[in-house]
Amino acid sequence: MSEVNNGKAPAVLSYFLVGILWWLLDEKVKKNAFVKFHVKQSLVLIIASIAVSVAGWILVFIPVIGWIALAVLRIGIFVLWIMGIVKAAQGAKKELPLIGSFAKNLKF
Repeated sequence: MSEVNNGKAPAVLSYFLVGILWWLLDEKVKKNAFVKFHVKQSLVLIIASIAVSVAGWILVFIPVIGWIALAVLRIGIFVLWIMGIVKAAQGAKKELPLIGSFAKNLKF
């Protein structure tokens, strides 16, 4: 339980990138499995966000349907981001829906 309590701050901050930097620079934090879990979730969320941004360049040229799809995707990323922050603050190691399972495949 102390691993979770000691890792809540960097786990929450990983969704703001500061925690990822903290994880990279602090050996004690790097060894914390709870923080590592949320850093991986955050990295996958960043990749998904970049993918949505790239898709946005295409979707903006599709009137109405593309605009709606882009808005839904962006709202979805935002909701996943909030969910990640809340789960980290609660001390839970729960995968984010849709993208969380990809984090298991990250090896570091």
